Amino acid sequence: MNAQQLRQTFLNYFRTHQHALIGSASLIPEHDPSVLFTTAGMHPLVTFLLGEPHPAGRRLANYQKCVRTNDITEVGDVTHLTFFEMLGNWSLGDYWKADSIQFSYVFLTAHLGLDAERLHVTCFVGDTDSPRDNEAVAIWQSLGIPPQRITLLPKADNWWGPAGTTGPCGPDSEIFYDTNPDGPPEETPATNSQRFWEIWNNVFIMYNLDANGNYGTLTQRNIDTGMGLERTLAVLQGVSSPYETDLFVPIIEHIHALAHNPQLFAVRIIADHIRAATAILAEGIEPGNVDQPYVARRLIRRAVRYGREISINGHFLGKLAETTISTLADAYPEFEQQRDHICTALDQEEIRFERTLARGQKMFAKAVETCRRQAGSIIPGEVVFNLYDTYGFPAELTEELAAQHGLIVDMDGFRSAFAAHQERSRQSTGGRFQGGLTDHGHETTQLHTATHLLHEALRRVLGPHVEQRGSNITTERLRFDFSHSDKLNREQITEVEQLVNDTIQQQLPVTWAEMSLGEARQSNAIGLFGERYGERVKVYRIGDFSTEICGGPHVAHTGELGAFRITKESAVGSGVRRIRAVLETTSEIDV
Repeated sequence: MNAQQLRQTFLNYFRTHQHALIGSASLIPEHDPSVLFTTAGMHPLVTFLLGEPHPAGRRLANYQKCVRTNDITEVGDVTHLTFFEMLGNWSLGDYWKADSIQFSYVFLTAHLGLDAERLHVTCFVGDTDSPRDNEAVAIWQSLGIPPQRITLLPKADNWWGPAGTTGPCGPDSEIFYDTNPDGPPEETPATNSQRFWEIWNNVFIMYNLDANGNYGTLTQRNIDTGMGLERTLAVLQGVSSPYETDLFVPIIEHIHALAHNPQLFAVRIIADHIRAATAILAEGIEPGNVDQPYVARRLIRRAVRYGREISINGHFLGKLAETTISTLADAYPEFEQQRDHICTALDQEEIRFERTLARGQKMFAKAVETCRRQAGSIIPGEVVFNLYDTYGFPAELTEELAAQHGLIVDMDGFRSAFAAHQERSRQSTGGRFQGGLTDHGHETTQLHTATHLLHEALRRVLGPHVEQRGSNITTERLRFDFSHSDKLNREQITEVEQLVNDTIQQQLPVTWAEMSLGEARQSNAIGLFGERYGERVKVYRIGDFSTEICGGPHVAHTGELGAFRITKESAVGSGVRRIRAVLETTSEIDV
């Protein structure tokens, strides 16, 4: 069974059990600023796990692309991956533990043919927040799992969530596959993660963790499960790691063809990182210095360094991305749609890093020599910052290199140097606009009001499915990201422009009122209701044309705006488009 067959077998199984099939969400969480990436299948469903009805129903299933960055330095063993897929099923106030556990057990044994004797499970041992999960233990025993293959573990091991800092969570029961049943009988999933592979997790969402660290009981109990595609595939294909499955083999074979001195861990790291970087770039991300762009940059530059270690000559990441896309495009069409962007971004980032890599390595070697000459073991934070600032070495990369020489780096010193650099940069800009709407000058205020007009015009021309996905305003232009799957044609762009300009010419008044969030909903105000608004919000009205929740500021009437012109329309990621626009009074129009 290959990866695509496993995905379809999973979906078909849950379809027969009355689950609606939903698509994979973006890797970039839409309404949770506390995390950079979607880390699990439940992440995009948080609002529904808290009680909001899902339009597809109370039983759901899908496969979801995920990225986790906390284990990047562990990549290369048999269990850790940066980009991975979760196959999941959910019950939103419908079935509970018995059905959830049975669904997973029957699928693994009857539909995938796994040997039930090689399955071990873990359950929550209990603490002051939640009692011992005797119910799950009893269910597993009723299915034939004996007590010696059931391990009770604390919250650190058998508790899931929240996906961010607050939100739904609860005890879980994990299923492990024993890759060496002839091993020592005293070993358990708690003592040997290399032998026992976690392949499925049943999460029993009963609580909501608030910002004060308190666990409140949910009125709607939910099931959230996840089966790791890559690990399960390795078990089914009888191989010793996910790197030997059909998801990785084409990439690894390509790396071997390029490398003059291939080494197991370096090859695996490159394969993992090219998959993760490709997935992040497929969301329309560009490598950069903060947040998701920084993660992309770190992965790319780490892959380049390991490529040089195994004697890959010339630029190679764009070539590997082509192979990576071929392994994932059937499941995720956006990879193919973003092919040009992915390969171009990889090539450009590789070229940028290559220019400074050799010089940075020389500077690092001097730092090591100095450290040893002084009988020290710590590379100063200022050196780490200089490598970052001058040669583009992520601090984590320097930390890894230092560890290879038996040294450590002064990360506190690095952070201090970085903060001082930021402060100098801030002072040198003299208060220039830095992004978002922190500048309340007249030009940005005009463009802010124009953004509201654009949002409503897009909804009227394209349909009510249009929702804001991002916004950035400078003194020269506005940038607006919105949900829509297709490229706008010339007629649609013209219609949107005309609608905005007609509204401007009507000189509609812009007014606002403060009200409760519930009143804002009832007024049909547009808002990202997944965001954590306060109890009271401002609602801005532009005549009878637009009503939005917003903090302001805005012009007094639309006649202050001048002529509106769209300068560019493009794709950002799967199902997200971007418009750049100007007002004739604030900038010359790009033709």
